[in-house]
Amino acid sequence: MDGGTDILMRGDEAGLGTPEEDLTSVAALAALDDVPERLVVSVGSGVDAYHGVSHGLVLENIAALERAGAYLGAFSLPRATREGALFLDAVADAQEQTPDRPSIVNGSIAAAVRGSFGDVQFTSRTRGSELFVNPLMSLCFAFDLPGLAARCLYLDRIEDTHLMRQVHSRIAEFREELITRPARRIPH
Repeated sequence: MDGGTDILMRGDEAGLGTPEEDLTSVAALAALDDVPERLVVSVGSGVDAYHGVSHGLVLENIAALERAGAYLGAFSLPRATREGALFLDAVADAQEQTPDRPSIVNGSIAAAVRGSFGDVQFTSRTRGSELFVNPLMSLCFAFDLPGLAARCLYLDRIEDTHLMRQVHSRIAEFREELITRPARRIPH
């Protein structure tokens, strides 16, 4: 489960977000051939625009995953459901446990689940930035993990790493070798 959509980036996009933790998890799980069902779920579409993720390219990547047979569909997390209520409770509990550093990602998704829209400020950590909380943040996109892993252009370069700084360096080295796809605006 990934909060945001940077897990869907192949590596050749103009902005990758913060892929280090996401893709080390994908690489580890992709290597487990004896696990029959491996899924990736992405929730919080739009939340990682702050980190340079182009959501036009996210949609392009989802379309490519559909063509490859790796997109499994989407579902929402409405607040009126048991799952939505449990999610909101979990986020509230986590924020109580970390009052000085609440998760911006989870807070944004929770605000969307509650029906908030626009520049919803729920922590001083986002002061000075404009948020765009919206209903798409409460959608969960599901993917076949091996299919997603097969589309990552640098996964083989991080397989033998042990430290997060090694992962970061390997991704940076990979990106120096290519011309990135420019960000795409969603035209509507």
